[in-house]
Order: sequence, then C-alpha cells, then structure tokens
Amino acid sequence: MTANIQKRMNNLTDEASSLFARLSPGDLMILGARPRQGKTQLGLGLAVEAMKSGRNGAFFTLEYTANEVFELFKSIGEDAAQFGNVFKFDASDRINAEYLMAELAEMPSGTMVVVDYLQLLDRKRENPELATQIGALKSFAAERGLIMVFLSQIDRSYAATDGACPNLDDVRLPNPLDLTLFDKACFLSDNEIRFSAWN
Repeated sequence: MTANIQKRMNNLTDEASSLFARLSPGDLMILGARPRQGKTQLGLGLAVEAMKSGRNGAFFTLEYTANEVFELFKSIGEDAAQFGNVFKFDASDRINAEYLMAELAEMPSGTMVVVDYLQLLDRKRENPELATQIGALKSFAAERGLIMVFLSQIDRSYAATDGACPNLDDVRLPNPLDLTLFDKACFLSDNEIRFSAWN
C-alpha cells in the first residue's frame, strides 16, 4: 500500500468516527461519490464505529462478495472476525425495501445499516417505485431506531471543478426521487468530505 493510499485510508477512518457522531437512530443518509473516492470504505467504517460502540452493523450489497468485504475491513485497519455476531453481511440479488425490512426486523435499535447502493433498489422493474421504497424505509427506520446509510452513484455528467464535492443535484437517478426524504447527506471528492443535514 502506497503512502498516499495509506494516508487516505487513515483520513477515511477519522472521518467515519466524526460522521458517526452526527448520526442518530432513525436517520436516513445518502453517501455519494464518483468511483474510487472511498465511499464504500467510509460506509463500512460507519458500521465499524457502530459496532465498536456496542451496536450492530449490517452491510447489504450486490457489488462485493463476502471475501471482498473482509478485505475492505483490512483496508481500513480492522479485522472482521472481531465483530462476530454483531455484523450482518448480505449479498442477495433480492435486495429492495421489502427485503431489507424483513431482514432487519429483529435488529436492535441503533443498528447501522449500509446499503451498497441506492440505485440497487431501482434495479428490477417489478420493484415498487424508488420513492415508495425510500418512503417505506424512512418510516421503518424511524419506528425501529435504525440508522440507514445508502451509498449512491453520482451522475457521469458531474465534473469536479476547483475540488468541489458533488451534491444532491449530482446524484444519479434513473427514476424520480425526492432526495429530501433523506435526513442527511455526505459527499466525497478527492480529499474533501462535505456533510449536510436538513431534518
């Protein structure tokens, strides 16, 4: 690992700790960046912060295998084995709001749920509209006291100028979605992380 990559991983670990302190049970947050900016590591880092504080963590993805996620743990300086039964990994191709709610129904309040990625919920035509799914998950998270973080793709039309982070307008949305359904947002670009909250 080069010195620059190691420095970036250390920065993301620090940012995960800072960002975790800003999240509360019931929150939905969107975490967006272009590829290779560290959003997956930051999302996993949030789950790690939750588990270190005595809570549970869950990671839902179609992007990574279990072995690859364990390697991601290593990339942020953690050993997945230490989290034992408090970490849930799920790579089902059935991931949508209904599936998430069924799988998380017994998770305790304060569980940090990371979904890789938001657009995954909109992947199958038979799934309900994305806005319907996020609305249902918002109510579910509030009722159950879960923190849900959705990694998000950024539209290819986005071009960083002067190091500017992407924002809500840059989120790739194949179908309409009111992004103010989320309570908070975090965007990455190069070495900048920008956080905002409105609910």
